[in-house]
Amino acid sequence: MTARGEKTSSKSTTTASGKTKRVDIASDLSRLGSFDEILEYLITHVTKTINAERGSLFLHDPAAHQLYTRVALGNLSREIRIDEQSGVAGWVFKNGEALIVNNPYDDERFNQEVDERTGYTTDSLACVPIFTYGETPIGVLQVLNKIDGKFTDDDIDAIQLVASQCASTLNTYALTERMETQKRREAEFMTLVSKLTTELDLSRLLSHVVDAATEMLNCERATVFLNDEKTDELFSMVGAGLGAFEIRLPNSAGISGAVFQSGDNVNIPHAYADLRFNPGFDKQTGFFTRSVLCVPILNKHGKRIGVTQALNKIGGPFTEEDEGRIQAFTAQISVGLENAKMFNDMQAVKNYNEAMLQSMSNGVITVDETGSLKSLNKSAEDIIKIGADENLGKSLAEVFGEKNQWLVDEITKVRETGSTENLEDADLYTGEGELVSANIALQPMISGEGETIGALMLVEDISSEKRVRSTMSRYMDPQLANQLLEGGDGQAMLGGQAAEATVLFTDIRSFTTIAESLGPQATVAMLNEYFEIMVACISDAGGMLDKFIGDALMAGFGVPLPSDDAPDAAVKSAIAMISQLRVWNAGRLAAEKPAINMGVGVNTDNVVTGNIGSSKRMDFTMIGDGVNLAARLEGSCKTYGAQIIISEFTQSKLKGIYALRELDRIVVKGKTEPVSIFEVLDFHDDETFPARMDVVGHFLEGLNHYRATSFDEAIKSFTAALAANASDIPSKLYIERCNLFKENPPPAGWSGEWVMTEK
Repeated sequence: MTARGEKTSSKSTTTASGKTKRVDIASDLSRLGSFDEILEYLITHVTKTINAERGSLFLHDPAAHQLYTRVALGNLSREIRIDEQSGVAGWVFKNGEALIVNNPYDDERFNQEVDERTGYTTDSLACVPIFTYGETPIGVLQVLNKIDGKFTDDDIDAIQLVASQCASTLNTYALTERMETQKRREAEFMTLVSKLTTELDLSRLLSHVVDAATEMLNCERATVFLNDEKTDELFSMVGAGLGAFEIRLPNSAGISGAVFQSGDNVNIPHAYADLRFNPGFDKQTGFFTRSVLCVPILNKHGKRIGVTQALNKIGGPFTEEDEGRIQAFTAQISVGLENAKMFNDMQAVKNYNEAMLQSMSNGVITVDETGSLKSLNKSAEDIIKIGADENLGKSLAEVFGEKNQWLVDEITKVRETGSTENLEDADLYTGEGELVSANIALQPMISGEGETIGALMLVEDISSEKRVRSTMSRYMDPQLANQLLEGGDGQAMLGGQAAEATVLFTDIRSFTTIAESLGPQATVAMLNEYFEIMVACISDAGGMLDKFIGDALMAGFGVPLPSDDAPDAAVKSAIAMISQLRVWNAGRLAAEKPAINMGVGVNTDNVVTGNIGSSKRMDFTMIGDGVNLAARLEGSCKTYGAQIIISEFTQSKLKGIYALRELDRIVVKGKTEPVSIFEVLDFHDDETFPARMDVVGHFLEGLNHYRATSFDEAIKSFTAALAANASDIPSKLYIERCNLFKENPPPAGWSGEWVMTEK
């Protein structure tokens, strides 16, 4: 008797001793008609001969690198597959030696998974390899649980006897079955491919493809990703097991991205052990990925257009056969996928164009080559008051009527001659008899072959525009014109309205001196260049030019259309003005022309806006104290040597962060209440404002001492500011004031305000 766990290595046919007799089973096998009958016969025969409870015959699947059995006594219909090196059966197959294991659960070679899957308990087993003509086995024959004791060497001899007699027959039937299976799969494959390549709906095609791939590979999930060349993304509209939703990811991300970029197949038996695998999707969906097979999809030119990805092969990892089958499958259906994607793209363009036509404010009408109405969008229905359903296919004369016969003639001319026509301010009668004013554009519709296939008509209703045209001619701001054309609020605005706005004033410094030195023509040319730059800065920030006042200009932000960002827009416009002025001056100096300096004042307040003037000439402008204060702040730039000064009312409403310095609290001429003013410093650099941080710090320190009437301490701080930047005019100004107040102290209760005596 062979000791438990001891193996035997005899591969020759031996004669069984004792109760085992040599039985020629070849004749019995020859009478059986199917492979499954042969397997059942052999298992039944060997278990009875050995007096064992159960037996299994594992055959080798070289393509899958697996051992499989369809027969296990007591459960004949179930197929079990294991790795070709797994368990006792795998060990016997690999080593080509027989083996007895009388206490399998203590043997590390024993694979308990089979017992767990079948619910059977193995107490002992004997296993022998099955050979044909070579040195490599074609499978193993295994019997389980000796009924009357332990397995012995005589049992091994008896099992080997059966194995040797059935080996040739088993091999022949296995090969025949594999060939028949392959033939059946090829027929099913061609039927499937033929069906898929005729489907043009991309979503349905992808659904069919992933279903077919899932069934073909016997896996839990499959997904087909196509490449979107516009976004460099891989996308899928559906995935087996995922439901119907679109997935998008960069075409270089994850395993699918790696396959798409490299063009190489990837077969990963353990997904989480591969660094290319992104577990984020598993976390998001609750799915657990074990194995991955991913292959590129190539079109007929060899260009990669996507990837096919399968997850979790049932019964083990994906095999080389799976890889070959899915690669052949994707090669066959790639043409269908590309055609469907092209059809889907064309359909998307068609839907986009239709949606665009329906959303256009202008009417769009098409006429076919016979002069019949082909299509019209919603705006066309609203403008000319005709319905699409009851008029499509009718002649133009029927649709437009006698009063519009001139238009029918124009369309006919365009259709027949291929010319284009632009009809401005034309009178058009609607289907309800109303007269509308419209701009009409007519152009021929040309086919890809260059033939005229109809005409296109664009209709712009300008009736509202005509009603306010006389008023519009008095306005220069395009935003105002748009609001007036909308009616309602625009008409009310003509009479005037109160609104919060941010007002900006600019003025050129020493303009009189510059004008005298340049002469009239050069002065006009200079002003035109200067205003071109300034107006662009206003428009770019969304402001409205109110008026030119000699060399000064006035602009508004938040009018005529209110805006919460008006203060920021005005400050940004002022900063842009000074920055652009610096660039312009560099060119002037290079051309030996004098540099231009300017000041900007900005204030935010409630102002009155409206149409002001005579019946023959009117201006849309702003009036009020807020406007006057902005003008005063621009004038105060000269006093403080600043280029941009804003009021506390503008500063408090700023949303952005700016480099500001509080300059003073002033009472402008004509007013009694003080206003805090701030200098904007954002346009400065280290060259134009050296040591800015130090200067501002010392200055603010001095300003606090000044307002506390600590004039000696204030002078020290302002002197420190000048030490950092000797050109800082506000610091010089405050030193003069401190000396003045030391000789003539301010009244009790004074809080630092300064009364301006000049505008």
